[in-house]
Amino acid sequence: MKRIKWPACLKLNNMKLRDKLLLMYFISVFAPIVLTNIIFYQVTTSHVRNQKERDASVALEQTKREFRSLIEEAVGISYLYYTDSALSERLDHRYESTLDYVEAYHTYLRHAFTRTNQAAIRWLQIYVDNPTIHTSGNIELLTDEVRSLEWFRVFSREKVPYPVLISADGTFSLLQRLDNYTNEYEKLLKIDLNMDMIRQLFLHSPFEGDLYLTGPDGVIQYARAPDAGLTRGRMTLASVPLSKDTMRFVKPYEGVNYLKGWTLHGFMDERIVLEEVRKSWPYVIGLASLNFLVPSLILILMARSIHVRLIRLLKHMKKVKNQNFETIPPAQESRDEIGQLISEFNRMTGQIRSLIQDVYMADIQKKDLELKQRLAQLHALQSQINPHFLFNALETIRMRSLIKNEVETARIIQNMAKIFRKSISWGRDWVTIREELELVECFLEIQKYRFGNKLKYIIEAEDEAIDTVIPKMTLLPFVENASIHGIESIPHNGLIAVAIRLSGERMQVIITDNGIGMTPDKLEDILLYLNEDTAIKEKIGMKNAFTRLRMCYGEQFQFEIRSEPGQGTAVEIGLPMKPAV
Repeated sequence: MKRIKWPACLKLNNMKLRDKLLLMYFISVFAPIVLTNIIFYQVTTSHVRNQKERDASVALEQTKREFRSLIEEAVGISYLYYTDSALSERLDHRYESTLDYVEAYHTYLRHAFTRTNQAAIRWLQIYVDNPTIHTSGNIELLTDEVRSLEWFRVFSREKVPYPVLISADGTFSLLQRLDNYTNEYEKLLKIDLNMDMIRQLFLHSPFEGDLYLTGPDGVIQYARAPDAGLTRGRMTLASVPLSKDTMRFVKPYEGVNYLKGWTLHGFMDERIVLEEVRKSWPYVIGLASLNFLVPSLILILMARSIHVRLIRLLKHMKKVKNQNFETIPPAQESRDEIGQLISEFNRMTGQIRSLIQDVYMADIQKKDLELKQRLAQLHALQSQINPHFLFNALETIRMRSLIKNEVETARIIQNMAKIFRKSISWGRDWVTIREELELVECFLEIQKYRFGNKLKYIIEAEDEAIDTVIPKMTLLPFVENASIHGIESIPHNGLIAVAIRLSGERMQVIITDNGIGMTPDKLEDILLYLNEDTAIKEKIGMKNAFTRLRMCYGEQFQFEIRSEPGQGTAVEIGLPMKPAV
């Protein structure tokens, strides 16, 4: 996972001690106190709001019940007339003369309206289209003029057997068809409610907010609000200006036929509801500020006591960096931890001065001598290998010349000369793979001259690796070892293969032969001899090359030998890529 890099200003190690103390106080003390006060304020506000909502809902429900009770009084009266069969019979009767109707009115009809003495009812009227009846008292003919009135048009759209509440011309009316017994004539009961009682009901409602009563069509029919005058006409709640902090309450009349679709709405401003709670907010801010300022001043004074002495100590430490080992005067010390630190600094300063004078300079001289010795050893290792290969080449030519006198000697001498010239050219310590393989090929040609058809060799190198540089004459000793110690003693034909491959950012050199191989014990002895830091005794070529490669590449140098008796030997060298120069 990728590590996040924080800006330097956010790292604690880059902060001053005084700032750390203030930050610690802010995070550990001030922030929790403020957070606790805020949470307490929010919880209290939430509780007050919830309680206000419950109280408002109860108050609105009470207003809803009181309005329904008022309507139910009128509904009860309407059902008395609806179930009066005698009244229905007299309203449907065809009177022969006006005198007959007057007699019927005085004997029954006039007395039928004495039961409407209810405070919730302002007026009661029966409309009938019986032409033999004359308008008198609470009975009126249902004429075309009456049919054109707003309340009649609204009621005519309602085809229900129960009373219907209708608002028209600023008056609430309850209308009921008197068709329970006979339907010879259309009879209609209209009860106008007492609007003064309705106004008093809404005016004295315990709900602390604006009240709106909407009809089935969503139009506001009555309102108790500062803008109640704006609600005259066909206005809906969408036209009422409301703030984003307004709390809304809705109480629909459900399960009541004569109030079907009517809804009581209540709006309250949340700011007014929470006004008392919000008055405590300045006290929260004041207490939090007091909790911050007083401890901060105390903390600043204590931090200054620490900060000043640490700065003095830091100045003397910077002098030490410039090899000025001046101690802090004892008069400036104290007995706390910083005072102890100053005492230890004075003691350490004296010891450092002594170490620099007695040990450090001597150690520098010793390291410089060791470095020179390592460089001398590296050059000695490079120089040791030159006569070694020259003597082997000359011995091969000598032995072959004694056995058989051939003109091929000139070619072998030419190859030997190439090796000799390369070995003594010390102007370059690093050569390309191409140049190193030329030396290997010259050596193998000399060996092939010695062994004849008994020796074959294969040299392969990837094109991308051919210009890579390596230390000079570091592959040749391993090829020589494969020829002299691997192929020479076998009765059958020998094969030496040199392969150079690339694997990512590394180069693999594999040298194999099908010679006599080695036992596990002998292989272990050779590996132990190559890895130990001792003087070079035998197997000069391999030890020399191994040591130079390890010195040049360090931990990046990889070396492995695999061998079995009678199966040959494989040497694998792993090196990092280095571009040609």
